[in-house]
Amino acid sequence: MDPELEAFIPLFPRTDLTEPSTARTSLAGLAAAIPAPDTADMEIEDRTVAADPDVAVRIYRPHQEHQVQGAIVWLHGGGFVMGSLDTEHPWAARIASGSGAVVISVAYRLAPEHRFPAALDDAYAVLKWTAEHAGQLGIDPQRIAVGGHSAGGGIAAALALRARDERGPAICFQLLNQPGLDDRQETWSARNFTDTPWFTRDKATTAWRQYLGSQVATPYAAPARAVDLSGLPPAYVATAELCPNRDEDIAYALRLLQAGVSVELHQWPGTFHGSQAILSAEVSQRQNAELGAALRRALNGALNGESPRCTH
Repeated sequence: MDPELEAFIPLFPRTDLTEPSTARTSLAGLAAAIPAPDTADMEIEDRTVAADPDVAVRIYRPHQEHQVQGAIVWLHGGGFVMGSLDTEHPWAARIASGSGAVVISVAYRLAPEHRFPAALDDAYAVLKWTAEHAGQLGIDPQRIAVGGHSAGGGIAAALALRARDERGPAICFQLLNQPGLDDRQETWSARNFTDTPWFTRDKATTAWRQYLGSQVATPYAAPARAVDLSGLPPAYVATAELCPNRDEDIAYALRLLQAGVSVELHQWPGTFHGSQAILSAEVSQRQNAELGAALRRALNGALNGESPRCTH
């Protein structure tokens, strides 16, 4: 493990996802201790997207004079059980600052009160709203990406699958950071990382149980189950070395490549799930900067016609 990260392990709370209320309070406390970047150069607005039910979003719009911007529909992490617009604020603001893109952070419904497909339905409603209101939002409808961290990364990958299958709004890029993609937990990392910091096999098991309940997982719940990955948007997939999700993420990236989808895969050595929250560590600074840079490259490439076409 990276020694700069190891020193902070005792400070990470031992969250129990079987107790959603306690887990949410714990994550809120952790998020409150993470400094947010300077947001003086961006407009931040809370909106409600009309859906069934309505979905709260927080929009981060970096100031760019007389320029139509790309955007990303962003889904927070939290094991499907935790997370909110407030806990995601430090990360959504960083991505907006680092990419210059409009970030639309989504307050999707949480499990176990709202099991699959509630979170995906909320994300899809926001994606459609973003595309339909692109002009009002100052967004280029051909430069809309989806992305997220952990559980949110899995929902983002499912969002790309659903948009492809339903010929929904065009998506030009997937930004998947340590995504949760596979409920089966059959990979080497899922079977062996039982005591890794912050996120373990047991936590992953609990997260999937809370999300699915008694349902049988489908590709829209666990994207690794999808048989056909062709026609999906280009992707940036980031993994942490000491993370149960690591191998399923690498396998998904390889399958995307084999299906003809352009992929940038970055495996961060010496890191663990969520360790980018330790902002003082040099590897965390590189991780966080690269998320914004990858999105900026993708959206600028779409603007210049350099990347593959957005998928429908």
